[in-house]
Amino acid sequence: MRDTLRGGDPQIAAVTRILDAAQPDVILLTGVDWDLDGRALDALNATLAQPYPHSFAPAPNTGLQTSVDLDGDGVLHGPRDAQGYGRFRGQGGMALLSRLPIEVAKARDFSTLLWRDLPQSAIGRAQLSDAAQAVQRLSSTGHWDVPLVLPDGARLHLFAFAATPPVFDGPEDRNGWRNHDEAAFWLQYLDGALSDDPPDRPFVLLGDFNLDPSDGEGNRAALHRLLRDPRLQDPAPRSAGAQGAADPAHQGEAALDTVDYEGPGNLRVDYVLPSAVLFVTGAGVIWPSPEAPLAEAAARASRHKLVWVDIALAP
Repeated sequence: MRDTLRGGDPQIAAVTRILDAAQPDVILLTGVDWDLDGRALDALNATLAQPYPHSFAPAPNTGLQTSVDLDGDGVLHGPRDAQGYGRFRGQGGMALLSRLPIEVAKARDFSTLLWRDLPQSAIGRAQLSDAAQAVQRLSSTGHWDVPLVLPDGARLHLFAFAATPPVFDGPEDRNGWRNHDEAAFWLQYLDGALSDDPPDRPFVLLGDFNLDPSDGEGNRAALHRLLRDPRLQDPAPRSAGAQGAADPAHQGEAALDTVDYEGPGNLRVDYVLPSAVLFVTGAGVIWPSPEAPLAEAAARASRHKLVWVDIALAP
């Protein structure tokens, strides 16, 4: 918030330029710090040429301390002893900005669900202590079902989340299994296992899954099931910049990558998956070729690139 209000911060200026160029009707921001009154989000929103009239940003699990030694290092209250990694409450949370009204009263926040309470969870493989299992939430950041009010009065639901990276752990693969189950949550939700009112309305599943279908570390079973699920469609957004930065050691299609990592190389970890009943008219990733407009802004704004999908509500 300080850097935004002061002005002149190059990363914030780059984020603003990307959002002004894309002009999405709705956007999910990940890795954005949360505060109680939403002042940091309001400050960022105010930098845009056309600020968004509606926002949704409940408290994330990042930085929420548990008073349990979750990472087993013998020290309490470290950033990895929080429900989701964080050096302070709300570090690297999520936020929705929308030009469509948000039906906040009907939004569902599943972020308090304990990991062990997810049906068919893999928590047993993660070798958590009994004390850790008693408090560890599934969501490292959050899981939301947020209804938007469409111009005709109908609702479009956004299923939003940002998963933990499947690394930064030990041979027990705690983060890998948690990442798997954060994606598997949506399969259970769609099946009606987590709610008396399973979602049958149009929806879009979107977020930072932090997992590539082919490359890098991770347990991909739940991701593959989502990408093959007949209730969803994958528009497979591409970019020229990712295609031009292909890693010859990778198996996946380079043009689909969404994040520019140095260690594991470029990966596809960010997704927008509309429900099958919606009509996709276009999709892409703002990752331009080095000589193209917005290339510098996209590089400076984030390692993660903006993934966009255009949807028509009727053919």
